[in-house]
Amino acid sequence: MAKKGVLLVNLGTPDSPATADVRKYLDEFLMDPRVIDVNAALRTVLVKGIIVPFRAPKSAKLYKAIWDDQTGSPLKHYSILQHQALQQRLGDEYMVELAMRYQSPSIESALKKLKEALVTEIQVIALFPQYASASTGSVHDKVMSLVKDWQTIPNISFVNSFHDNELMIETFVDNAAKYQPETFDHILFSFHGLPQRQLKKCDHTQNYCLKVDGCCNTLNDTNKFCYSAQSHDTARLIANKMGLSREQYTVCFQSRLGNDPWVKPYTSEIIAELAKEGKKRLLVFCPAFVADCLETVYEVTTEYGDEFKALGGEHVQLVESLNDSPKFIDALEKMVREN
Repeated sequence: MAKKGVLLVNLGTPDSPATADVRKYLDEFLMDPRVIDVNAALRTVLVKGIIVPFRAPKSAKLYKAIWDDQTGSPLKHYSILQHQALQQRLGDEYMVELAMRYQSPSIESALKKLKEALVTEIQVIALFPQYASASTGSVHDKVMSLVKDWQTIPNISFVNSFHDNELMIETFVDNAAKYQPETFDHILFSFHGLPQRQLKKCDHTQNYCLKVDGCCNTLNDTNKFCYSAQSHDTARLIANKMGLSREQYTVCFQSRLGNDPWVKPYTSEIIAELAKEGKKRLLVFCPAFVADCLETVYEVTTEYGDEFKALGGEHVQLVESLNDSPKFIDALEKMVREN
């Protein structure tokens, strides 16, 4: 019986926390021209000559800190659970495959399975709620570069973003409720950072991004594809659902790399400011991730937690990601069926 294909794609993870595997992962990730968007020669020198040789051993230690002997990396573990749960929900009419943009299982291997199954169509869902060229755009680019050589190409559709998905918003709110948000001094919505130049490239008017005061604070027709604007919108929707006032939360960005200016404000600087103001307890959402990973489990809980305590704070509490929440699986199922 003819089936419809669904391809779920997350970022990826090393095959193990060994330095060699981390080096291999970082090399593939950072050599992506949509991730480090400079000319190929400079990118090669930066990645292979400077960043990876120095970063791989340090990152390997961090991966070891979050690695589980049975399930491996949390990102891959929860991605597999999401894949299995969605397949069960959709039933025999659909064939769901999981891939990682970098490392295994590869997009190429997942597409091959869908091709061999003679699916009538393929819906690609990059598991990044907010659109960015370096994440969702890279997934779409890779899929198109692979299928262009197929002699028979089925109908293919892409989900651009789901930053305002109601069920996703509800899942984050539900996850936060168990920590009693009202007992915290301030709430942070910490999104993964991007270089400012990548935001500017997505501004097709070339006269709006970072040129208009508060350009990302509200989503409109001009910035509707902007990663930062979509991030602010996700935070606003979660905050509204929780009944928060604008003074009770801050939108910020983490995981900077290099010396170029990235999207501001930086999470580390906001944490320092809040500690200076005498805030003691912070509740932190990371709504750019659908599965817990190094950036949430370690960067927020350990690194920012230690920084905050060193500055006089008492506790940084991470709100876990969507992971295998049944309501998020509802969101994915609805996304597939409605598209």
